[in-house]
Amino acid sequence: MPGPPVTIGCAVIVTPGAAGPPDTGTIVGIFPPLITAGGLPLATSGSLCTMINSLTGVPYPLVIGPIASSGVRIAGKALVRMLDLIPSPPGVLTILGPPAAPYISDTWPP
Repeated sequence: MPGPPVTIGCAVIVTPGAAGPPDTGTIVGIFPPLITAGGLPLATSGSLCTMINSLTGVPYPLVIGPIASSGVRIAGKALVRMLDLIPSPPGVLTILGPPAAPYISDTWPP
């Protein structure tokens, strides 16, 4: 889904979660090579999220899957945007926001 890119601190949700119900989390790590907008590193496929299991409250790591923007790539990694639906085991990761740079919009399809 076309939209503005996101960065560290962006809220995410994975459906279904590790134990069934959706789990919520946050992007916590973006790995080199980096591209920035407004001084913030933009998330790409392979970025790290910390998720919270909705039944037990136990945190677990989740790596963002490879399917995001088909047009904007940083060293072969797809740009992650608000409202992207990205297959990332155990389910589909939805990128909620806020955007890193609302004045930038990637209009390429997923």
